Amino acid sequence: MCEHNKDVTIMCRCEDITAEEVRAYIAQGVTDLEQLKRLLRVGMGPCQGRTCTPLIVNELARATGRPVQEIPLTVFRPPTTPVKLGVLAGGTDHE
Repeated sequence: MCEHNKDVTIMCRCEDITAEEVRAYIAQGVTDLEQLKRLLRVGMGPCQGRTCTPLIVNELARATGRPVQEIPLTVFRPPTTPVKLGVLAGGTDHE
């Protein structure tokens, strides 16, 4: 495909990931949203996937022939270390 024929539509605005990039990984057999997240960082920006997840799920459904409802969403993972509520609330004492 010529450079000027590539689909440069942005699917993940936070990480600047294009439809062409997502489709390339899907064509290589990456048909799991969690894997795409790890490989492309989609859904890891400031919006936390609120914008790009529906777009990518639709792309996965179209490519795999599965209904959108059958595409599993990514797993939420809490912070790896405990964070005191005072720190999150903007308290002044940080340990």
